[in-house]
Amino acid sequence: MSEAQPVSETQPVLGTQQAKKRVRVTQVASGLGRKPGQIETLVGLGLNKLRRTRELEDTPSVRGMIRKVAHLIQVEDVP
Repeated sequence: MSEAQPVSETQPVLGTQQAKKRVRVTQVASGLGRKPGQIETLVGLGLNKLRRTRELEDTPSVRGMIRKVAHLIQVEDVP
């Protein structure tokens, strides 16, 4: 049998994780009259009304969603 490791070795060390980059996304144009996939993408980003803003993690999947509805939103990097 293997020995159980102490809890301190299995937990991450504080201060070793880097802060994840974030982006601020604001809806500036209506989704009405757009293709259903674009409306679903806005909802997936947490946007469904004009001037609604969300701060999201900057991941490849979020960047793909932003690219799909770039003409309906405004994107800013969060410092």
